[in-house]
Amino acid sequence: MAVLVFANGVMEDVAWIRPYLSPATAVIAADGGTRYLMALDWLPDVVIGDMDSLPDEVGAWLAGSAAHIITHPAAKDETDLELALLYAVDHFDGEIWLFGALGGRLDQMLANILLLTHPALAQRPIILVAPHERAWLVTETAVIHGAVGDTVSLIPLGGDALVRETTGMQWTLQDETLQFGLARGVSNVMVEDVATVRVGNGRLLCIHRWEVTKVESG
Repeated sequence: MAVLVFANGVMEDVAWIRPYLSPATAVIAADGGTRYLMALDWLPDVVIGDMDSLPDEVGAWLAGSAAHIITHPAAKDETDLELALLYAVDHFDGEIWLFGALGGRLDQMLANILLLTHPALAQRPIILVAPHERAWLVTETAVIHGAVGDTVSLIPLGGDALVRETTGMQWTLQDETLQFGLARGVSNVMVEDVATVRVGNGRLLCIHRWEVTKVESG
C-alpha cells in the first residue's frame, strides 16, 4: 500500500479519506495537516514541521501519543510539506499519496504542486488525491483507469513536453509538443475506460477528474 502524507491545505470534508487509512504503510502529517487526522480520529505515525500552524487542541491530542514528532525551526529553506515528503522518500518505499495539498493560499498550493518536480522526489510516484480528482507527474508512460466521460488534463511543467502518443481520449496526440504556458492539453475527455499517455521528453502534470457520482474504489 501507499504512504499517506497530509498537507495543511483546505479540505471541507475528510470522511472520504477514511478507507485509505487502514491499508496505509505509514501516515505522515506536515504540521497543520495533523488536524485532518484528528478529525478522522487517526493518530499519525509522524508529524513533521515547525509546528507554527498546529492548533493547540491538536497539540493536546498528540500529547502522550506514540506519534513521532519532528520539530524544525521556523527559519528554514523547506516548507513543512517538503520536509514531510522528503522524510517519506527517505524512510519508506512505494507510492506516496498526498492529501490536503490544494486550496487555501495560492503560493502554497502552487509550491505543493511543483514539489512533484523536486529532484529528490521526481523519481518516486507521488499522487495528489482529492475527493474527485487525482494528479501526478508523467515523464514516461501513464495509464489512467476511469470511465467514459472523465476529464483528463495534461499540463507541461518546467518546459515543453513531447507527447509520443495518447489513447482512449477524444482528442489524440501523436508526436506532438505541448508548449509550456499554453493551455492546449486542458480538459480532454476519456472515450474508453482506460486511457494512456506516452511522453517522449519533458514532464506533464496529469490530472484525472471524474463526476461526483462516481464511487471511489480507494
